[in-house]
Amino acid sequence: MSKLSVPPPRGSAIVLFDGVCHLCSGFVRFVIRHDRHHRFRFASLQSPVAAAELAKHGGVPALSSVILIVDGRCHDRSRAVFEILRRLDAPWSLLSALRVVPRPVADRVYDFVGAHRYRWFGRRSQCWVPDADARDRFLD
Repeated sequence: MSKLSVPPPRGSAIVLFDGVCHLCSGFVRFVIRHDRHHRFRFASLQSPVAAAELAKHGGVPALSSVILIVDGRCHDRSRAVFEILRRLDAPWSLLSALRVVPRPVADRVYDFVGAHRYRWFGRRSQCWVPDADARDRFLD
């Protein structure tokens, strides 16, 4: 049975991220470190798992965004980041208060960073591979 055929428990979340982006991989490592309750599972946007998940949700824009899928809903860009932070343990969950920033403003900042992420943080030649401790949290 594939990992995709086992439905996630209610409230668990899937984070799709650009696996070749150093900033995105660093964010995923941060989430793993601060997600003591293992609420999140992960897949790189370059994977077949991500393609299948995105197809279920109407083909949300891919490599330019972090995407969170939770409880049948798909969040992207700044809203995905805020929702991920909200589900982390304190003090990190407090940062989700930034959701009060209007979405067009938050997404504009998100897009600006996204447009420069490879230049500022670098890019890998292949997708990041998690260490053995985190491997079971990855769908691809």
